[in-house]
Amino acid sequence: MARKKYQISIYEDMTQAEIKVAHFLADQGIWWNFEQPIYVRDDKERPRVWTPDFYLPELGVYIEVCGTDKRDYSYRKKIYEKNKIPVVFIHTYKADKWENYLIKEIGKIHGKRWELIRGL
Repeated sequence: MARKKYQISIYEDMTQAEIKVAHFLADQGIWWNFEQPIYVRDDKERPRVWTPDFYLPELGVYIEVCGTDKRDYSYRKKIYEKNKIPVVFIHTYKADKWENYLIKEIGKIHGKRWELIRGL
């Protein structure tokens, strides 16, 4: 009797909104890691490990996919900013142009990095 081989897909752990983003990134040729852990200090300076939805290693940018308006992301934004972690929050449910927004925000992050480098 032959054993069945089961292949588990990373997509099985994703929401529909995350799958949309994953496909968009792949279509653009952008390599991504799903839920790569990062270390942060919260608002009380406690160490925490968070897992943003995507990490783009070639770009050094994280993405949080906001798939619903029923969740408040302001605390997460505040902690990422406090820890100087470059994160783009995209709201796939709000507009059809979230792809353009994502690209624009990644460009802004790299523009700020370039300004820092030029100031050295």
